[in-house]
Amino acid sequence: MTPDSSPQGTPAQRWLARLSFLLVGVAIVILAVFAGLKSLTMLAVGLAAAAVSLAAAFLFLSQRGIRRWLSLVVFVLAPVAVIVVFAFRDLLWVAVASAVAWLLATVTARWALAGDPADWRMPEHTAEPPARHPYLIMNPKSGGGKVEKFDLKRKAEDLGAEVFLIGGPEPVDVAHVAREAVAQGADLLGVAGGDGTQALVAGVAAEHGLPFVVITAGTRNHFALDLGLDREDPPACLGALSDGVELRVDLGMINGQVFVNNASFGAYAEVVETPAYRGDKLKTTLDLLPDLLQGHRGARLSARADGTEIRSPQALLVANNPYGTGDIAGLSRRARLDRGVLGVVGVKVRSARQAVDLVRGRHATGLSVLATKEIEISADAARIPVGIDGEAVSVSTPVTCTISPSALRVWVPRERPGVPAPKPPVNWARLRHLAGPQIHGSRNASGEDLPPRR
Repeated sequence: MTPDSSPQGTPAQRWLARLSFLLVGVAIVILAVFAGLKSLTMLAVGLAAAAVSLAAAFLFLSQRGIRRWLSLVVFVLAPVAVIVVFAFRDLLWVAVASAVAWLLATVTARWALAGDPADWRMPEHTAEPPARHPYLIMNPKSGGGKVEKFDLKRKAEDLGAEVFLIGGPEPVDVAHVAREAVAQGADLLGVAGGDGTQALVAGVAAEHGLPFVVITAGTRNHFALDLGLDREDPPACLGALSDGVELRVDLGMINGQVFVNNASFGAYAEVVETPAYRGDKLKTTLDLLPDLLQGHRGARLSARADGTEIRSPQALLVANNPYGTGDIAGLSRRARLDRGVLGVVGVKVRSARQAVDLVRGRHATGLSVLATKEIEISADAARIPVGIDGEAVSVSTPVTCTISPSALRVWVPRERPGVPAPKPPVNWARLRHLAGPQIHGSRNASGEDLPPRR
């Protein structure tokens, strides 16, 4: 528990916790009063439909031919059937009203459990002295041509930066370009491009202790998003050169290679490695997934970290700092990139029953979630494909992933959108404690009682 999320909580947290329980009560009362005994049937039908939809989704991905398309039909029709059943029994409005109350209860519960911003915002440091020779590498093809669209080269040069444009049909070794720039006196490196290019140049910047600037000219720019930058306004990122602050972030390492977001193993990496993937991503994914999910394709993986073993996962993701808990696998955004740990998520689903079990979230038998400083991935193959920041790479096994704490000095604009508050898991025991009467005071570091908070 963080210092700001004390057992007593703030007055606002306590009232929000009470409001959460009130809304839960309203949801139950709506069902009890307007549906009576039918409410039990409504609940059973709703849960059954959710399980059927999840199982159908798994079968759609893992089967081919008529079974795949029948599964798709079931996936679409299951929630429609629930709506029809409720409407036929004149219970649709009851279900909607109760669901809205539950949704509001979840929202207020998350507000009540939210920590202090100081706990999830990365500390900012002064970005000084100003860079005398900033050197920026820009990929004109990245993000559908954002470099040209936003006139980034001219705007950067107006701020005193030297710009290298990646051009020509031949591949460019951007890490070599960055090292040459450092040898010629560059005291700041930056990239306008995708996450893969960001990682290569970030590694050079970290190696030489130089500040690094991220310009959101890529397609997705997940690293930039988790730094709180504006993906829709790449020129705003150049503000780091004139009025910036420094964030000291971690870097992930996989067999000595840097990654800023994650390294993915198993199903995703196998799909991305396929030559046809870039031409038709959807068709290639649907063609390959059945063999991957049924174990007919790809190497058999095993991972070990801190005495914990993840056996035969179909997909394994190792992230530079853990992702939030916004969805079933804990993959959303990273509020902080300076925790000094890797986030690991392993998924093993080989049947529709296991797919349904994923409803349990982090407690599902096929889902492994942990945080560690080092993890080793082995396989029954000498080399395996790995998706490193979205780029397909073949690496030799065993593979070792580690974290390099505070390795990179990132300069970002002082004025930027920032990172939204992470969604805390809804802990009803903690909520009950917050909502109850606050009788006992807190204790200080010496164990002495303090007056109750009012």
